[in-house]
Amino acid sequence: MPSHAPEPDTVPAPDAAPPDPLGRERAHLAASRAALRAMREEAESLDIRDVTANWVNAAVLDAQIRERVKSLADLAHTPLFFGRLDYLRAVGAEEAEGGAGESFYIGRRHVHDAQGDPMVIDWRAPVSQPFYQASKKNPLDVGLRRRFGYTGGDLTAYEDEHLSDPAEDEHTSALLQAEIERPRVGPMRDIVATIQPEQDEIVRSGLGGTVCVQGGPGTGKTAVGLHRVAYLLYAHRERLARTGTLVVGPNASFLHYIEQVLPALGELEVKQSTVDALVTSDAVVVRGTDAAPTAIVKGDARMAEVLRRAVRSHVTPPVEPLMVVRGSRRWRVPAYELEEIVRELLDRDIRYGAARDALPQRIAHAVLVRMERAGEAPDDRVQDSVARNAAVKAVVKAVWPVVDPAKLVLRLLSDAEFLAEHAEGLLAPEEQRTILWEKPARSVRSVKWSAADAVLIDEASDLVSRTHSLGHVVLDEAQDLSPMQYRAVGRRCSTGSATVLGDLAQGTTPWATASWPEALRHLGKADALVEELTAGFRVPREVIAYASRLLPSISPGLAQVRSVRESPGSLSVRRVEGDTSLDAAVLDACRKSLGHEGSIGLIAADARVPRLAAALEAAGMPCLSPGEETTAESRLTLVPASLAKGLEYDYVVLDEPSAVVAGEPDERTGLRRLYVALTRAVSGLTVLHAAPLPAALAH
Repeated sequence: MPSHAPEPDTVPAPDAAPPDPLGRERAHLAASRAALRAMREEAESLDIRDVTANWVNAAVLDAQIRERVKSLADLAHTPLFFGRLDYLRAVGAEEAEGGAGESFYIGRRHVHDAQGDPMVIDWRAPVSQPFYQASKKNPLDVGLRRRFGYTGGDLTAYEDEHLSDPAEDEHTSALLQAEIERPRVGPMRDIVATIQPEQDEIVRSGLGGTVCVQGGPGTGKTAVGLHRVAYLLYAHRERLARTGTLVVGPNASFLHYIEQVLPALGELEVKQSTVDALVTSDAVVVRGTDAAPTAIVKGDARMAEVLRRAVRSHVTPPVEPLMVVRGSRRWRVPAYELEEIVRELLDRDIRYGAARDALPQRIAHAVLVRMERAGEAPDDRVQDSVARNAAVKAVVKAVWPVVDPAKLVLRLLSDAEFLAEHAEGLLAPEEQRTILWEKPARSVRSVKWSAADAVLIDEASDLVSRTHSLGHVVLDEAQDLSPMQYRAVGRRCSTGSATVLGDLAQGTTPWATASWPEALRHLGKADALVEELTAGFRVPREVIAYASRLLPSISPGLAQVRSVRESPGSLSVRRVEGDTSLDAAVLDACRKSLGHEGSIGLIAADARVPRLAAALEAAGMPCLSPGEETTAESRLTLVPASLAKGLEYDYVVLDEPSAVVAGEPDERTGLRRLYVALTRAVSGLTVLHAAPLPAALAH
């Protein structure tokens, strides 16, 4: 597999036909950038006054043009293309848009010249798929696959694979390996140039089905989920433009870390949120916390039935007849008929609010039947008028009153009798006592709602009025969600699909899910396809093997990640004597790590963070907090272990593993937190400890 390094020549103009292959590829890059610039200038020059005189259409079109201009930005350090495919023969217009011997440059977005001919093909197009899937065993009609190497945005090397040449052995691509291992500063990058075949199959799976990806550290599950969104937006843009897409992450730091991936791929419309942000509003602000036993009960799926019972309990069967006066006539509807109408609506089990809206119309219909029997010929306007009659409104108010979801949850958590009535047979008495407030709040505004309370209110809101469903939702770090949180996310894609990403071994909440089938059932996607990624690309083999010593204790039976990257010297475990010596050793390790290129993460138990922050400041070593963007000048981040999940650093210094374990409510959760901390390093991990290592790690 020949690899070609740069030569000290200048890039010739595109029409100069440079004699060397690298020069020709550089010329094509320059021409492609010029073509993209022309596409952007064309979009900027569009005058909406030439298209429409309607101000509403003009405003919509103007917004679309502005988004189009933004999507055509040429990012200086983001190569327009990263590969090339040379097909052996014509492969059909639908797939390759070309014939024998034609080359296709594969990149992050489509670029065409002034005649409309493609200069760069979007990586999501069907013709691009062989770049990820072709192999010596199955070349997919590809004669040559060429990968490009870049330095600071400049094309500096290329590497060829002759897939149809039996004399050429199959090798691991050096450029591919270099791209995977490239030091990172700043937020998460896309992996579009390094997607592996098993990842590509998940990325290109259809919109109609939900996919759950179980993946250990370094398997690229987060990147796969984000690239699947980008692919679905490419393949189903009109549909998803109407229904919307959403990425749900565990915390704001994580969302900040991944927020540039989709824009780099030209996708600007995907919203991001945490579960907490999804379920809170101006009226429900999370200001309190729950003890773990309380949060476990509140997050249990049984609470959904408790809430359903509580909502429906507001319906009171009518005991008095209804008298509607219209002009000189009186129309009487007996109580038993009103009760039948109410019972029918209850039996249909539709949303409480929708049933309440339907009730006056049903009652009005009963009145119209009597009018028709008396020889009148009422129409729909008469029925609407009867439905608005004061007597009908009074019956609706008494029988089917308005329910405020927050007030309902307030009453459930503060009124022992009300809770016992609706939790009977569902929650044991001790569980009911666990979630009851010791000092009930006087109003919704005065309550210090917890995150679990907000989810309960969201569930109650959906019982009253259906939650809007999106076309596709990506749920990352899903293993940490409670059943009620799964339900909250599931409501946001009830008529759409989802990509669920997680690792059961990294579940660190007291309610962490035990199995994906169980989690998917709570999400409302029991028929989802579960895929497992076991090949690791980010974490060195020595590091993942060390961390995997914990798997028998934290997640028995789960497959160990098989890292494809062997990196001798990437792991260092050292014991020091005493806390003072430990602090000094940590500072020294951070200094040595900063001698390498890339980002540095100092991960420590939450309780140790203030002490280490003070030590770093005293030593003149400024550090960032999780979520703050690393730069070439500021590359060290101090990370509490509780916020490390989902983040990656080129080099990690892990402070006192036993303190990380001790910081959790139980040993298994502590060991899982430690497993997360141990697997954040891309190039090197230094573990420093004064206390003995946890037994599960020391063997």
